Amino acid sequence: MRELAPLLAEDGVDINDVSDIDTLNRAIQKATERRNMELFTPVGARRDQAVALLMLIVAAIADGRTDRAGALLDKAQPKSSDNSMPEVSSCMGVALGLLDEWLSGRDPDVPKNLAGGVRLPAGHWFGERAGVNVLALARKGRAFQSVGSLIVGQGSHQLLAGSALALASAVIAWSRTSGTSVAKLLPDVLR
Repeated sequence: MRELAPLLAEDGVDINDVSDIDTLNRAIQKATERRNMELFTPVGARRDQAVALLMLIVAAIADGRTDRAGALLDKAQPKSSDNSMPEVSSCMGVALGLLDEWLSGRDPDVPKNLAGGVRLPAGHWFGERAGVNVLALARKGRAFQSVGSLIVGQGSHQLLAGSALALASAVIAWSRTSGTSVAKLLPDVLR
């Protein structure tokens, strides 16, 4: 509530003086949506940190280095007060946003029919079930907007891994389609 209080106050709701519970509930829902948008749509240093970590994770997955990918996923922090560490929400938001753009066909720079060629890498991956759900939603352009229900259904740790796995799958498919190595492609497409 401490994080939401300023957002509630902007809408004229004082959490210390609530006379109408319905008004409070509507204001909390609106404030929660705004707060989630801030968390999952990183800018500046927060985005740079998320992109840098996602590049390393995608490269590790593409190389089949599951232990390295797992260790890198663990580097994402719940919160970084000084923006020196990548945040879980930022990493998920960047991955889901890119996947929505790429797989729904909204990004004109993405190879045609990329969505049809994206498959999770073979093997058993942590976050695999979440990755399958993310890919299905991203093909409809709805993964980012579904982040709340994905977290409730999968858990944030599973969703972080699944988002990274789905992102790696898309980059690997893009690499195959374009004939460009993953290492060469990453800096151009993950931004």
